[in-house]
Amino acid sequence: MSDQSSDEDPESELAGTLSKWTNYIHGWQDRWVVLKNSTLSYYKSEREREYGCRGSLCLSKAVIKPHKFDECRFDISVNDNTWYLRAEDPELRNQWIDTIELHMAESGYGSETSLRHHGSMLSLASATSGLSTTSTSSFKKGNGLKEKLAEMETFRDILCRQLDTLQLYFDNCASGDHGDEFFRDKVIKDDGEEFSSLPPDEDYLLNNNSSKDKLFPLSSSRGPIGIDFRGEAITFKATTEGMLSTMSHCIDIMVNREETWQKRLDKEMELRRKVEELYKPAITELKKNSHYSDPDYQEGPNSLINEEEFFDAVEAALDKQDKIEEQSEKCRTARPVTIGSSLNAHKFTNKVEEIIHSHMTHSLQDVGGDANWQLLTEEGELKVYRREVEENGVVLDPLKATHAVKGVTGHEVCHYFWDTAYRHDWETTVENFSVVETLSDKAVIIYQTHKRVWPASQRDILYLSVIHKIISTNENEPDTWIVCNFSVDHDRYPPTSRCIRAKINVAMICQTQVSPPEGNREISRDDIICKITYVANVNPGGWAPASVLRAVAKREYPKFLKRFTAYVQDKTSDKSILL
Repeated sequence: MSDQSSDEDPESELAGTLSKWTNYIHGWQDRWVVLKNSTLSYYKSEREREYGCRGSLCLSKAVIKPHKFDECRFDISVNDNTWYLRAEDPELRNQWIDTIELHMAESGYGSETSLRHHGSMLSLASATSGLSTTSTSSFKKGNGLKEKLAEMETFRDILCRQLDTLQLYFDNCASGDHGDEFFRDKVIKDDGEEFSSLPPDEDYLLNNNSSKDKLFPLSSSRGPIGIDFRGEAITFKATTEGMLSTMSHCIDIMVNREETWQKRLDKEMELRRKVEELYKPAITELKKNSHYSDPDYQEGPNSLINEEEFFDAVEAALDKQDKIEEQSEKCRTARPVTIGSSLNAHKFTNKVEEIIHSHMTHSLQDVGGDANWQLLTEEGELKVYRREVEENGVVLDPLKATHAVKGVTGHEVCHYFWDTAYRHDWETTVENFSVVETLSDKAVIIYQTHKRVWPASQRDILYLSVIHKIISTNENEPDTWIVCNFSVDHDRYPPTSRCIRAKINVAMICQTQVSPPEGNREISRDDIICKITYVANVNPGGWAPASVLRAVAKREYPKFLKRFTAYVQDKTSDKSILL
């Protein structure tokens, strides 16, 4: 698990590796997840952040739900888009949830479990003006436990102040200081409330006339220190009754809450039992009738597979093909070289000349100017460019690659690219191929099917492949070897429903540059460099996500050129130079 980073600032970045559910084929996959500026984004890995995120969610209207049974999992939903995520441990999951909810709160929204803080609705004035037991018990009847606790806090403050007032009354009674007006004013000021006196009724604290020092009229005045003792006593009683009533209300709420949670627990336990009973037969049925075999899950504009699942599936299939290629590399054997000597006329001669002329005129042009080529990737001498072109929703991006390979000639590179005897040695995407018709010793029509990369449908192509040498008219420029592969029609191989027929127009253009050897030394492979220009225009023949096709092109074309040129270097290293 990668290190997590966070800050007390809600706008700070939190990033780390979480497991994200992709589909039923690949299950949980590690993804680099970044939380920043109230947006949650994910990448295939931390190293691939420069290629852009795979997806993102705005947290302003998101709903986050911790999983009921999986302590490491949590789900985030925005409308119909749901991400299923798993952390390494429950503590890390809680950290992500807390930080996400903090960002949601900063956006003005909260989760379903967010609580709002409310002050008590019970004021001091309401308590001191004759709060009755009836009004207290019915006050804020529908409030929750938190509000009732706030009420009790208010009652406690009132009781403390009333006890202080009564204590001052009894202290002054005991001291006999009956007329301290200054102290009386201080007590009234400290108490903070103006209490109205009760109607005169000539009640006395002691019902005898034995001594004036023991006799304190309570109704006709405010007593020795100006306090209405009877009013204070009634208010004190009402306050205590209000507190007792609120405490009773709290107990009722806690009991009801406990009963509710117990019912929910029983319901969840019953639901879990039913799910466990249905789980095993559902898995068995799913294996028997896989829903991924349904045509709705194949490619097309109405496909139920989203672009993320489409991309992950294609990428997994390509990785598998790479491993197969590595294993079969050791089993390859050398084959004799056969080179045609002439190009005879045939029914496609005019078309061949047109295609070759077009490539020599346009494909060798510089990538600058109005050509609008964009650099896709660069690895040393290898550079790959593309132009983004779509027609009726189908991606037709032309690709162009330039490369310089030491130790081989243009003739050798084009020969191994054209001759079908070596096709399976370096071509890893072809399932099978056959020569439909031999037009000449340098031109053949080939039908080939490519390995299917689920969920894309299988493709086939029918094309004419020709190798040709163009003699330079300038003695300072080298001759050019070119291989052109372009789609044609043939009666023996019409399009079928089993495969989607793709259209291609591909050219491998090579020129050999020779550095003069020193002295009388013969030319060696160290003295030659092959300049390669590879152009590919491919119409996939059907719909596929544009982002997927472009990502696959960025990955596969550089890999193909490096693999193929390394193969040619290996095949020719111990052979005489073929100029």
